[in-house]
Amino acid sequence: MIDTIGTEIPDGQERLRLDVGEDGVGTLTLCRPDKLNAWSWESTRQLGLLADRIRFDDRVRVVLLRAEGRAFCAGIDFTAPGGGITGRSAARRTRNYHEGIRWAHERFAAFARLPQPVVAAVQGYCLGFGFELALMADIRVAARDAVLALPEARLGVAVDAGGDLRIARDAGAGWAKLLALTGRRIDAATAERLGLLQQVVEGDELANAAGAVAAEIAANAPLAVQSVKRSIDAFADAAMASALERTALAAALTLTSDDAAEGYAAGADRRTPRFEGG
Repeated sequence: MIDTIGTEIPDGQERLRLDVGEDGVGTLTLCRPDKLNAWSWESTRQLGLLADRIRFDDRVRVVLLRAEGRAFCAGIDFTAPGGGITGRSAARRTRNYHEGIRWAHERFAAFARLPQPVVAAVQGYCLGFGFELALMADIRVAARDAVLALPEARLGVAVDAGGDLRIARDAGAGWAKLLALTGRRIDAATAERLGLLQQVVEGDELANAAGAVAAEIAANAPLAVQSVKRSIDAFADAAMASALERTALAAALTLTSDDAAEGYAAGADRRTPRFEGG
C-alpha cells in the first residue's frame, strides 16, 4: 500500500486537480485520461486531501466533479503501486485490507460529506469505483454515451465503497441487488429512469449543462444551500455509517479469497472465471 502520510501532491503525480473560479465553483478534475482515470490508493489520498482544502475554502460554494478524456473513471487501476496489500498470514492480510478500506472510507466520507454540494459530470465509462464516486455526488449530469456498472461480483469481490448502498437509497434495494449481483452495465437513459442520474444530455452539451447546474447552486445563499444538503443527507444516509463498516469487512474478506485471485486472473487472461466459493 502507498505511503498515506503525505499532505502534498507531487508535481506530475496528480490524479485530481482543483481549480477555483470567481463564480464560486470549485472544479475537481480527474486528470489521467491516458489511464481512463482509473482509481488507486493514491487517488484516494488526493481526494481526501483536496476535500479538506475545499471544506474550508470560502470561495467554493459548489463543487463540479468532472473528468478529462473519453471516460469518467473506468474503475480500479490494478497496475498502480500498492495495488495489492500483503501480510505475513492470511488473517494479517485480511486485517490489513480491512484497515486499508476503512482508511479509504474516511477519505470518501470527507468528500461525500462536504458542506458544499457536489455536481458530477459523467461521460463514457463509469465503472466500478467510478460509478461509486459519481454516486457520492449530490447531483449527477451525464452524457448520453455514459455506461455505468458495478462489476465487482464478476471479479469475485464485494462492492467496497458503498455504491450498492447508495443505489439502494436512490433506486431501491431490488435495483441495487440486480446491478451489484449481476454486474450488468446500464446506459444513461436507464440510470436516469432509476433516479441515479438527474439529467442526461448530448456529449457536446455535458460541460455546459453540468456547469449551469453548478452555477445555479452557487448563485444561492451559501448557508442556506449547505443547510439543505445537511438536512437531506441526515435523512437519506441515516444508516450509511454502520452499513459501510459491514461493507469494509465484506470487502476485506472477499479481496483475500481464492475467488478474487481467480477473478482477476481470468480478467487478465480474458477468459470466464471458475469460482469455487473459497
